[in-house]
Amino acid sequence: MSVVHHAVFGQPIAHSQSPRIHAAFAKAQGIALDYRAIEASPQDFAAALEAFAADDGVGANVTLPHKEAAFALCATTTSRAQRAGAVNTLLRKGERWHGDNTDGIGLVRDLTGRHGLDLRGRRVLLLGAGGAARGVAPALLDAGILELVVANRSPERADALADAMGEPGRAISAYWDGLREQGDFELIINATSAGRSDGAAFSLPLSLVNSLTTAVDLNYGEAAIPFLAWARAAGCRNSFDGLGMLVEQAAESFQLWHGVRPDTNEV
Repeated sequence: MSVVHHAVFGQPIAHSQSPRIHAAFAKAQGIALDYRAIEASPQDFAAALEAFAADDGVGANVTLPHKEAAFALCATTTSRAQRAGAVNTLLRKGERWHGDNTDGIGLVRDLTGRHGLDLRGRRVLLLGAGGAARGVAPALLDAGILELVVANRSPERADALADAMGEPGRAISAYWDGLREQGDFELIINATSAGRSDGAAFSLPLSLVNSLTTAVDLNYGEAAIPFLAWARAAGCRNSFDGLGMLVEQAAESFQLWHGVRPDTNEV
């Protein structure tokens, strides 16, 4: 049985659960898989990706902070990657990379399938406007939410993400310092990397929360602790990290690479 070579690229990357997740998927499907974690700085990412391809790498996942850079390196991309302007899944086709973004469908599957949430008609606050936020925004709109409010500490990035969605009535931007004026939300999603960088307490206005609010951090493990601590203190009905989303987006990536969608519940 020939071994197929895959990897996940990011910085930092030592915490990543992706190798364990894909190893479990491969074992269940009887696929001989070599899946490694490769740390690369933004300056070294393109070269590291090409070195991986030269070493028979055929597929890769991409995490912080490389998702937008990965999009730019692809010769072809799916429509959902184009809408996001970011790529988290790469497939080698000949001498070029094909890019997809499975983050959004992974998040929606986790929220609706695993946690039983009905997203239709809900107001959603999306914190952050980088590659992670770009990956999930289109899928949230497709899932039938009422309104998506994007807030970022750099207002220009929030404006750009909202504009890129092409739905000015449903996707709007907000100033981070003006969140108190935005009312309350049924879903608050943290797509920032704040918990990874300094571990400081997460602070948001309590007025953002109502009796139905679910809080989700796209990070998982220690990086999600500050935001989830705020969510519990604010009285959110539900709060959870991004591990379920990670497993679901990984299953979508696995299907793109191997032609079969693995069962995610056991993992």
